[in-house]
Amino acid sequence: MPNKKALITGITGMDGSHLADLLLSKGYEVHGIVRRSSSFNTKRIDHIFEKLNLHYGDVTDPLAVSNIISKIQPDEIYNLAAQSHVKVSFEQPYYTGQVDAMGTLSILESAKNHCPKARIYQASTSELYGGMGYNMPEDGYDEESKMHPRSPYGCAKMYGLWITKNYRESYGMFVCNGILFNHEGERRGETFVTRKITKALSKLKMHLDTQYTPYDTLKLGNLYSKRDWGYAKDYVYGMWLMLQQEKPEDFVLATGETHSVKDFIEAAAAECGISIFWEGEGKEEKGYSADGKILVEVDEKYYRPAEVDVLLGNPRKAKEVLGWEPATKFRDLVKIMMDHDTKNIYSR
Repeated sequence: MPNKKALITGITGMDGSHLADLLLSKGYEVHGIVRRSSSFNTKRIDHIFEKLNLHYGDVTDPLAVSNIISKIQPDEIYNLAAQSHVKVSFEQPYYTGQVDAMGTLSILESAKNHCPKARIYQASTSELYGGMGYNMPEDGYDEESKMHPRSPYGCAKMYGLWITKNYRESYGMFVCNGILFNHEGERRGETFVTRKITKALSKLKMHLDTQYTPYDTLKLGNLYSKRDWGYAKDYVYGMWLMLQQEKPEDFVLATGETHSVKDFIEAAAAECGISIFWEGEGKEEKGYSADGKILVEVDEKYYRPAEVDVLLGNPRKAKEVLGWEPATKFRDLVKIMMDHDTKNIYSR
């Protein structure tokens, strides 16, 4: 029996690279779509580069998507391509809509026309929900909770969610939405808040150890935003499980607990033996070192036009139907990220 073929859009991203690792370990023939660039953008998949089948394309180009899917005839398609930075989506709403909404439509329509039996995973997001002010259940949002997206990213992903449901109901296609709450890791992009924190604190540790490396104050937005943070490697396993079921359904993947940005900072600092002392309130709050140096401060430019205060997921259905549970606890996630960034900065 030939190996299954899988196509991953967004294969060069955090989730895409972890998913490629997983599928290769299961014997899949793995294909990925890569955007053409004048600089190399394959760092996350360099360790498996020779094992992959990569194709130039972009989900905003329906003809390219159609040609790739027609040629490959994949058994499974994982649509992970996205403009996924929430703050950036306010600055680039049109582009975000083209990638996250219309890109999803391109995948679905091409699969319907060329390989309607393919099983498709659509990457959805906790940003579909609105936070505490928008009917968040006490035990967290689940698949049936009311949605109220508060960013262009969330709105574009809402279209992606519903067009996926529509193709499932209209054409009988095996398509699933994975409504994933925040998941991070050592491959997270460096402009995302968790990676900004671990990169900055690894530099601070080196500065304190050597006294030679300069340290710039870590500037962040709302320190009290709370998120349900898990480890990306656990979550891509959940994606794969969704496409192995007898029938297509939508699933929330989450840890079921929240931590604030400030909690993340303190956990990361503890991993490298740094004490941070806080003074001030609101936008004037700052984190100081023992000798009075400002380590962390709030910068209003990182606030969103519409803030989401708390996002908590309820993964009960995933546990019951998929047998999925997050294997990595919050402090273990922080340690993985800090160990990676500290090792990298000391090896330079």
